[in-house]
Amino acid sequence: MEVFEEPGLGGNVHEFTVSEISGAVKRVIEGEFGHVRVRGEISRVSRPASGHLYFDLKDDRSVLAAVSWKGQVQRMTVRPEEGMEVIAVGRLTTFPGQSKYQLIVEDIVPAGAGALMVMLEKRKAALAAEGLFDAARKKPVPFLPEVIGVVTSPSGAVIRDILHRLRDRFPRRVLIWPVAVQGEKCAPEVAAAIKGFNALPEDGPVPRPDLLIVARGGGSIEDLWGFNEEIVVRAAAASRIPLISAVGHETDTTLIDYAADKRAPTPTAAAEMAVPVRADLIAWTADQDARLGRAIRHRGEIRRQRLTDLSRALGRPEMLLAPARQQLDQWSSLLGPALRTAASRKRAMFSHSAALVRPSLLTRFIADERRALGDRARSLQAAFVRLARDADRDAKRQRQTLETLSGRLDAAPRARLAALSERLDALDRTRQTLGYTETLRRGFAVVRGESGLVTAKAEAEGETTLEIEFRDGRLRVMPAVPQKAGKSKPPPPDQGSLF
Repeated sequence: MEVFEEPGLGGNVHEFTVSEISGAVKRVIEGEFGHVRVRGEISRVSRPASGHLYFDLKDDRSVLAAVSWKGQVQRMTVRPEEGMEVIAVGRLTTFPGQSKYQLIVEDIVPAGAGALMVMLEKRKAALAAEGLFDAARKKPVPFLPEVIGVVTSPSGAVIRDILHRLRDRFPRRVLIWPVAVQGEKCAPEVAAAIKGFNALPEDGPVPRPDLLIVARGGGSIEDLWGFNEEIVVRAAAASRIPLISAVGHETDTTLIDYAADKRAPTPTAAAEMAVPVRADLIAWTADQDARLGRAIRHRGEIRRQRLTDLSRALGRPEMLLAPARQQLDQWSSLLGPALRTAASRKRAMFSHSAALVRPSLLTRFIADERRALGDRARSLQAAFVRLARDADRDAKRQRQTLETLSGRLDAAPRARLAALSERLDALDRTRQTLGYTETLRRGFAVVRGESGLVTAKAEAEGETTLEIEFRDGRLRVMPAVPQKAGKSKPPPPDQGSLF
């Protein structure tokens, strides 16, 4: 008899577990593609809070999942952005939990300088649309700053060139904020340095700079890419301290150049923009001082000549005062005779008036005035006596009126009390007359029971005890209960004794 076995359900075929298959696939892929360079367009960029970076690499037909761990992201010189065409360097592996393969990306480089420029122009247009590059936002650079803050690498030739140039032109106090000028740390450190200088208090132990210089030497577009990052551009645009950008050489242009208040072609040129030449300034000051002295002297000569010309048109003081002095002398000569003439005229008028006044007329005038004064005095005395008499009479009349009113006031309470007493007595007599005690004296009595006053026979029969009030006292009585005829209450039956 022939036995047929179904494939896969028995026999000598090896059975793999899911983990074995996944491990075998992982070893094959990692062995064949241990180190690869993949060119594609970045899409679906995701940056979770863990710091890892997840994105896709795609072309016109396929999509490859990619991931960069946190440490790899920090070492990248170019951060992946949506739509960016790059060459990703890494290794292929699998993710058994989802049965998929992915590329572990260690570094990313743009797919040629053209791709970088396209991304740079796109970012430049976006930042310009926000107004970060507007000329109205730019602040003037101070003519002679007291403190200059420099953001650059402390070990490069750039800082030495800046310090040397400042020392030659006009020595100033310089604060250096060391940063990385290339690589993944460049952008965050430069942005932090700009914000740190702005955060310094004006009166703190570390002086706040009056001018900032962000400097770096020349290099490729990849080397200078940190100064194209958005965080650096925004920090430069938000700086309250005037900022000079000196990144690269004259032909190099980065986005910080557009956001800075002024761009210098080289770091040395930035130092020249920051301060004037001290010797030139001293020479210019001396020249200005000489020009000012010459201008003052020239102006004084012109004013002096003008004053001389004007003084010629004026008369001499003695000539101006001569007419007035002559007129004063003339009036002085006429004053003495005029006074004597006036005195003689007044004396003659007085003598004429004195001759008209005779002693008899004066005596008669005085006598008449004395008589008139005596008549007025007598009239005044008589009026005073009459006024005093009238006042005395009015006082006596008022005194009598006051005594009358005082007597009436004393008598009024007594009369009122007497009237009220009589009325009270009358009311008491009326009360006694109308009260029931007077009725009791006439032979009547008041009957009361336990429930109150008894006024009917039926009420009295219902009471067990009655109280009768007479004129001279009260008496308690027991009312007799009437019994019906022919019916007498039988005596209680004899119940015997229990003992």
